[in-house]
Amino acid sequence: MRSVPGHGLSYSLVVRALLVVNPQATATTAAGRDVLAHALASDVKLDIVETDYRGHASDAAAQAVLDSYDLVVAHGGDGTVNEVVNGMLRAGVRPGVPMLGVVPGGSANVFAGALGLPRDPVEATYRLLQAIEHGTSRKVGLGHVSSAGAGHSHDRWFTFNAGVGWDADVVAGVEAQRAKGRDASPALYVRTAFASYVDQRRHPSKLTVRIPDEEPFEDVRLAFVSNTDPWTYLKDKAIRLNPSTSFDGDLGLFALRAMGLPTITRYVTHLLATDGNPKGGNLLRRDDVEFIRVTSPEPVNLQVDGDLLGSCTEVEFTSVRQALTVAV
Repeated sequence: MRSVPGHGLSYSLVVRALLVVNPQATATTAAGRDVLAHALASDVKLDIVETDYRGHASDAAAQAVLDSYDLVVAHGGDGTVNEVVNGMLRAGVRPGVPMLGVVPGGSANVFAGALGLPRDPVEATYRLLQAIEHGTSRKVGLGHVSSAGAGHSHDRWFTFNAGVGWDADVVAGVEAQRAKGRDASPALYVRTAFASYVDQRRHPSKLTVRIPDEEPFEDVRLAFVSNTDPWTYLKDKAIRLNPSTSFDGDLGLFALRAMGLPTITRYVTHLLATDGNPKGGNLLRRDDVEFIRVTSPEPVNLQVDGDLLGSCTEVEFTSVRQALTVAV
């Protein structure tokens, strides 16, 4: 293998790579893992870790940084990618080393989709091999969450979205169903979203949202924060809350002051039928903001990249540009 100066990996003989596999991810199979490992092993010096506990991917990625690996490949869903990213940054990534590689293996794969990577694992593996061969990569910005309250504190990076209120309640509900053996299907998300909406109407959140150089916005019902576009996928449909948000800029904010049925129906219909760019009197939307602070008098759920962090009464979202290098 040869080095390509100024692009991605810098190596003389061989790339050391760690493949982190979540065998429980929705679209990850033993056969697919073996194909991926065989393909990568033909071009790099490969080690493999299969995760078997929550946080295992993060621990493995952190150790890979300490052991001076050139590349850490996450094969799983967005939760696996999030853990790997947090582990790498926890250990202190040097500029461009190691790089992150992503081979989708979950149900949504939002981070990979936003990067323009194929959602098919075989095609994504080929793209990754091409990136290794040619040394191609890109810098991506990330979001950072710092929260407190309800007896807990959280410090976490996110790659594509985070949220307080309704979406976090949906994540909590889906995680509870998955713990009972249910598959994380689009139908399950829709049913859980409806149940969470009914609960929100009975017990509405009362959030205060603060962004730089503006007066506080009070009595906000939900707050979604995007680090890129789209916010998520519903099957193959991209849900675009802040279409101008990207990995090269700062964060997007989508917050609603009301959650009456006409309001929710209007925005859901718009987001499903168009390519985004929602507007309206009950909508607080900002693109490219560096900092967002949300507070609540009562504990509310918080999610990052589709992973429930728990409850909090205050949370800060911060944009960090060029935080990580990804092989693409």
